[in-house]
Amino acid sequence: MFTTAAQLLDLTDKKLMVSLRDGRKLIGVLRSWDQFANLVLQDTVERIYVQNLYADINRGIFLVRGENVLLLGEIDLDKDDYIPEPFEPAPIEKVFALQKQEQDDRKKRDKRRRAKLQTHGFEGEQSGEALF
Repeated sequence: MFTTAAQLLDLTDKKLMVSLRDGRKLIGVLRSWDQFANLVLQDTVERIYVQNLYADINRGIFLVRGENVLLLGEIDLDKDDYIPEPFEPAPIEKVFALQKQEQDDRKKRDKRRRAKLQTHGFEGEQSGEALF
C-alpha cells in the first residue's frame, strides 16, 4: 500500500472531482501529477453550487497545486451527468450574483461575531498589534 502521491497512479486518465481548500469544485480528467500531488486536469469544468442552483464554467487544462487539494474522488461514468435532486442548472450570471451575496452575508456575520468576541476579551486573527 502506497502512502504518498503514488496512490494517484490508479486515477491517471480517469475523470475526477477535486474539491479545493477555497471551496471550489473542479471536474476533469487527471492527465499528470508529481511527487507533491500537483495535478494536471484536462477538460476541466468548475461547478459552482449556490442554494438550489448550479452552473458550470469551462476551464480547459487546469493545474492544481497539491497543497490546495482538500478531497478528490473518481467519478462513476455511468452516473456522470446525475445531479442531486434539489439542484437545477442556472445561468452563470445568476449563480455568480447569488454566490457574491452569500459571501457578503458571511463576511458581515463573521464581522459581528468577531466584534462580540472582542467584547469578551478574545482577540481575532490578524487584529493584534505588529511590533517592529
